[in-house]
Amino acid sequence: MSKKGMSKKNRHSNLLERIKLDPFLTDEEFSELFQVSIQTIRLDRLELGIPELRERIKNVAENNHHKVKSLHDKEIVGELVDLELGKSGISILDTDDTLAFEKTNVVKGHHIFAQAESLAIAVIDASVALIGVANIKYKNPVFAGDKAIAKAEVIRTRGNKYFVWVFIKVRQVEVFRGKFILVSFNER
Repeated sequence: MSKKGMSKKNRHSNLLERIKLDPFLTDEEFSELFQVSIQTIRLDRLELGIPELRERIKNVAENNHHKVKSLHDKEIVGELVDLELGKSGISILDTDDTLAFEKTNVVKGHHIFAQAESLAIAVIDASVALIGVANIKYKNPVFAGDKAIAKAEVIRTRGNKYFVWVFIKVRQVEVFRGKFILVSFNER
């Protein structure tokens, strides 16, 4: 049976399954995926007790902020939605026109870098960590209104040095790549 002819019961079970795999899918993306109207997806979510996207992001973020050792919650640029200290992390930055150049609507690079840097620092299993070396590349522009999803991975550690790669994507297109060497210090 095609997705368009999918029964409500099957759509509900598929929706629950997909939301477990990727809680950050929008109603619009679900609408395209199941080939039904956005309103149908919203009604399905209501019936199943699935909160809207912003609430799902907030819930996931609240469960991860307490794990971070090296930064305070407010110092992380974007919403921290996944964190495995010493291994990996994911953050989401909802951009708007306050982050962009007025003339072009392109998000200023320092905001994109700040998202990558703060995620790289947050993922480190150390109480104090600083960027020692950064090799970065802006690959595509990010426009106001885009949702930037950053994924960080600790590639290796050597003594007090952490090698962290961060990739940021907008709609599955890579917009930024950063390879960082972070140095951890003892607290003073």
